[in-house]
Amino acid sequence: MLKTLRSKILFYFLLVSLTGILLVSFGIQWGFEASFNHYINENRTDRVKQLISDLKLEYQDSGTFTGERVSQLLHEHAMTDSLYYQIYTPEEVLLLDSTSIRGIMEGMGLRNNPYLEDNWKTSMETFTHEGETIGILKAYYPKGFVDSEYVFLQTIKNYIIIAGAITVILALAFSMLFSKRLTAGVNSLSSAVEELMMHRKNVRVPLENLSLEMKQLGMAFNDLSKSLEKEERLRKEFTGDLAHELRTPLATLRSQIEAFQDGVWEPTPARLKQSHSELMRLVRLVNELEKLLAAENPQIRLNKTDLEVSELLGSMSELVMPVFNQKGVELRVLTPIKDLCFKGDRDRIMQILTNVINNALKFTPEHGTVTIAGIEEGDMAGFMIADDGNGIASEDLPHIFERFYRGDKSRARKTGGVGIGLSIVKALVEAHRGTIEADSELEEGTMFTILFPKQ
Repeated sequence: MLKTLRSKILFYFLLVSLTGILLVSFGIQWGFEASFNHYINENRTDRVKQLISDLKLEYQDSGTFTGERVSQLLHEHAMTDSLYYQIYTPEEVLLLDSTSIRGIMEGMGLRNNPYLEDNWKTSMETFTHEGETIGILKAYYPKGFVDSEYVFLQTIKNYIIIAGAITVILALAFSMLFSKRLTAGVNSLSSAVEELMMHRKNVRVPLENLSLEMKQLGMAFNDLSKSLEKEERLRKEFTGDLAHELRTPLATLRSQIEAFQDGVWEPTPARLKQSHSELMRLVRLVNELEKLLAAENPQIRLNKTDLEVSELLGSMSELVMPVFNQKGVELRVLTPIKDLCFKGDRDRIMQILTNVINNALKFTPEHGTVTIAGIEEGDMAGFMIADDGNGIASEDLPHIFERFYRGDKSRARKTGGVGIGLSIVKALVEAHRGTIEADSELEEGTMFTILFPKQ
């Protein structure tokens, strides 16, 4: 019982609704009964005061209060308000008594209701004329409600009960509707997760008619689904690219070794050098893969220290200047005006810069220029590396950090790359909680922006 989210929402929604309905119903009933009882008591008090006033007028006019006017008033109060009186002289001689009407009415069954108790309340008033006591009035009235008062109160209670019952039915109907609406997004997400578990592609959660919280969860799931699709695609491409990278040198080595074994080729130094070149190509590929795995290792240990941008630029300039001079490419180093520092592992940072700068050198023609500079953006500092080389096509730019990705498949053959260098760079930058971005246009050049947190 109450195992599903919808049943739990329905139960608690009904529990809260019914509790509120009961509290409101009892509150209204108790408050109305108390207010109505107060109203009746006030009305009876006013009636008694009215009778005393009339008795004084009667005494003033006729010197007595046993006339017809007073008798009619006593009879009226007894019939309409169940208010009975006994009027005495100052010597406590009974003059008028309307309590006998009560016995007659009870005998006729006109006062039969559960609110009328056996004992009655009594109040006594002494009234005077010109400072002299002229009589004593005793009033008798029931503690509870009678006749029309009781009927009126019962009618109100019935209305409250009917209203409560209707509210309960509406609460049940709306609870079922709302619980269904509230769990619709969860059910949709659950179905999408099940489809994703069965390795179905293009699984998406519909975002229409979802609440803000569920819409955010649905968007997160859709992003996850897209990411898994991308990872699956990259995995397949990685397997295919790796097989391709291994197949070519292995096929070459196999054919050469078989030629040596069959005596077709003589093992001359030139041919052995060619075989060694293919073997070293395999070694470089394995080394690059090992570097990538090490860089992507979440447990990678970074020996972070305070690094100064200008000092790193100077070290890099000295390190790569010979190869730039050899190719005939100008290396322009722009040192920042103020000192810029950030936290990082010096060896890893040098590895990042070496890979990106060598990559820029590879695709910059002779007499071209590569510029490296120190930059600062908010609470981050780092480097800008730009070249005026071949550039990268816009459709290839989003994929340059993927393993083995090459927009121009023949370009890596000419330069000796295997498409892993930038993947290693991105993994090392992210290990430093930094960012790397690339901006490029064909035949215009490429610019990399690498930033690291200052603290």
